[in-house]
Amino acid sequence: MASYEEVMKLALERGFYFPSCEIYSDAPAGFWEYGPSGVSIKNKFIELWRRELVRFDNMLEIDGCQIMSKSVFVASGHISNFTDPIVRCTKCNSTFRADRFISEKTGENIPERMSDDEVNAVIQKHNLRCPNCKGEFGGVTRFNMMFRVGIGPAAEEAYLRPETCQTIFVDFARVFKTMRGKLPLGLAQVGKSFRNEIAPRQSLLRLREFYQAEIEVFCNPNRLNDVPKFDKVKDSILRLYDGSSTIQVTADEALRKELVPNKLVAYYLALLGRFYSKTGIDMTRSRFRKLSDDEKAFYSTVAYDFEVETSIGWLELVACNYRSDYDLKGHSSTSKQNLEVVDPSDQTKVLPHVFELSMGVDRSIYTILEHCYMEDDKHDDRIVLRLKPYLAPVLVGILPLMTKDGLDEKARKIHSDLKLDFDTFYDESGSIGRRYRRLEEVGAPFAVTVDKTTMEDDTVTVRDRDSMQQQRIKSSELHQFLQNALISSRQT
Repeated sequence: MASYEEVMKLALERGFYFPSCEIYSDAPAGFWEYGPSGVSIKNKFIELWRRELVRFDNMLEIDGCQIMSKSVFVASGHISNFTDPIVRCTKCNSTFRADRFISEKTGENIPERMSDDEVNAVIQKHNLRCPNCKGEFGGVTRFNMMFRVGIGPAAEEAYLRPETCQTIFVDFARVFKTMRGKLPLGLAQVGKSFRNEIAPRQSLLRLREFYQAEIEVFCNPNRLNDVPKFDKVKDSILRLYDGSSTIQVTADEALRKELVPNKLVAYYLALLGRFYSKTGIDMTRSRFRKLSDDEKAFYSTVAYDFEVETSIGWLELVACNYRSDYDLKGHSSTSKQNLEVVDPSDQTKVLPHVFELSMGVDRSIYTILEHCYMEDDKHDDRIVLRLKPYLAPVLVGILPLMTKDGLDEKARKIHSDLKLDFDTFYDESGSIGRRYRRLEEVGAPFAVTVDKTTMEDDTVTVRDRDSMQQQRIKSSELHQFLQNALISSRQT
């Protein structure tokens, strides 16, 4: 298993991601930027999400604003509830997020819904003090994590969205009407959200500005088991964790054993698991963890976290929440707009309930990198990212064996012929072995070498990243070879 430090080193050296404003000493924590390799894998991850979830399920995608009115967050409950408990040292004024500080020092879990008085009692029980100066802590207070912004000369109060889903909720009625929607209807959105985290850390794992790929499924609460499309995924494997053990069952078995509440939830959990199985993540190290009442978010009635085991522990990648009618009811009441719709299946008027798949894109990308990272000690400790071909930042490297005798011109011609249809990289610097290693470290599945034989019979050497096996093919057949490789990888 790769370590967090090894993945970080690779990310910095190979252009996956790096700190924002890193040349300045006052750069704020919690902001990271994607380099060329990172942008490529992020875009391909999102396209895979569109293919396997959005298009597969006939969802609709929107692209909403990142700044929204205060009224949106009054209705959603974020103004009053989107807070973290903090404690300040009475001596040096250092500030800490209370629940996380307690967990790290004592191993004791602090549920999301624990009251401030209960958190204070835990601090006193363990006699916790400031790690910087050993001073005592003051009482627990609440910190709202939203970024407030001022609009126009009057600085009218508005907020950067802390989650992308609120755009979907306020746009639902219009989209449902204009697109002639039918329940259940999935609305999807990819974009940035912003949370003023108290102690952001570990690069992509806890950010103040981050990407979400969010799906909100609007459904008729009276028809949660009327889901014909469930049959498409009923044999899909779900790994369910109840707090003590993980069991592996089919979606159909999970439904029959009442491990999931209804067909709609079972269907979308299966769909999500199927998606992640195509990212290169080791699914035997994944689980859907059912959250207790103390752990659930304030808007959730049933919740599962899709978690994956990493070198730093189990990491939540997707929050799966049955939000009931919490959101539409809140927005309807605050806006004074009727958000009920007619369900064409039975012509009844209904305020839809919502099941949510809220995906952390950045965390998912980190997890993919860690799970695909391999050190091959049999071959000079080479580092290989065994990324799926359709996720790799570079599909094929084009390498002239030498930069003379026309080899470089031929290699450039091959690169030019392929680059509009595939992610290619031309490299003529250094030994051929070193160039192979650089390609392997960004996950390129193939390397094409142009040598003297190429000039005689127009064949090139194609080297496979994982097996290191080589084969010669006509340069004119490279396009079809790469196309076939992409198609084949999507089918396995």
